[in-house]
Amino acid sequence: MTTLSRRQFIAITAALAAAGPLRAETLPKVHVVKDPGCGCCNDWIGHIRDAGFPVSFEDTEPGALAELKASLGLQAGQVSCHTAQVEGYVIEGHVPASDVKRLLAERPDAIGLAVPGMPFGSPGMGPESEREPYDVLLIARDGTASVFARYE
Repeated sequence: MTTLSRRQFIAITAALAAAGPLRAETLPKVHVVKDPGCGCCNDWIGHIRDAGFPVSFEDTEPGALAELKASLGLQAGQVSCHTAQVEGYVIEGHVPASDVKRLLAERPDAIGLAVPGMPFGSPGMGPESEREPYDVLLIARDGTASVFARYE
């Protein structure tokens, strides 16, 4: 059995630390636009990062955020507190990371996904063990929505 010297161990550890999480390299970057005063948006960003997505974000005032949502094709009943974009898709609100991964794997012809409002127990909105039921909607290019995932 080969043993590592202290110098070899430190060199290997430093190289692994510099490489960062390997899974983050395989997932695309998610860019989030949010209201600076909304803490749950930061919690959702943490959820997405924990799932392996690299994330960038910017704070903007509520009027500009509403204009962005409308320009991306979201309807009034489909919006939440933050808007993200990943590989040409819109991710509106507290969408679970697993659904974002499924969207990217299936690549439907759609605007993206939305969790309207801020349902308790959705990612970033309190413990999942105490969640209220909510749907993740697939937003079609014509603005209509269908259920992509349901959480009881």
